[in-house]
Amino acid sequence: MRPITTPRFNKDAKKLFPKQKAALDKAINAICANPKIGDQKVGDLAGVYVYKFKSGDREWLLAYRIQSTEELKLLTFGSHENFYRDLK
Repeated sequence: MRPITTPRFNKDAKKLFPKQKAALDKAINAICANPKIGDQKVGDLAGVYVYKFKSGDREWLLAYRIQSTEELKLLTFGSHENFYRDLK
């Protein structure tokens, strides 16, 4: 699958340290290999998947949406604090 990023995703990714960027890239590769690896959300976030991964000692969440069989859209990532509120 080919990942497509949002402007917000790109802006936040530029601010990461190299080790955090490496963990994010590893998570993106895992999602591209198996798009259904994340937890599918319901309600207001229907159609959004969230994948949890570790960067150092912190757990991060990565939200994405499957656009088609060839593309997935990376929406945002961050720590759990206010993640779902900001995602809405």
